[in-house]
Amino acid sequence: QADIVVQAQATAQASDDETSLDNQDLFPMWSGDSVEYALDYKVQAFNLENELVLYKVVQAHTSQPNWNPPNVEALFTRVAREGEILVWEQPSGAQDAYNIGDRVWFPDVDTTVYESLIDANTFSPDAYPAGWQIIP
Repeated sequence: QADIVVQAQATAQASDDETSLDNQDLFPMWSGDSVEYALDYKVQAFNLENELVLYKVVQAHTSQPNWNPPNVEALFTRVAREGEILVWEQPSGAQDAYNIGDRVWFPDVDTTVYESLIDANTFSPDAYPAGWQIIP
């Protein structure tokens, strides 16, 4: 049975984001116990709203207890469905910066939706309004 679980997780890791979200329960829970995470590896973790969501590694690393995915955008990004609008988060660098056409809720969900007008956008709509447009 352990071999079947390992094979299912390996197959899940190779899937695209949409398929991964449809099969989220196949992904392992994030662990801060010195686990080596490769680029693009996907794990489940609780976000800041205590919802179990899927994250993708954007920088290979060995985990540490305080590097929980929602708290370290330099290491993880939340996996989203095509067209899903997430709440704006401060990018930590080029790997998670917003690009032309990316849409976000800002400052929180159910407020205003903004669309990035520039690539490599690391500024919030408040910090650099010229980089964003409001979507009605």
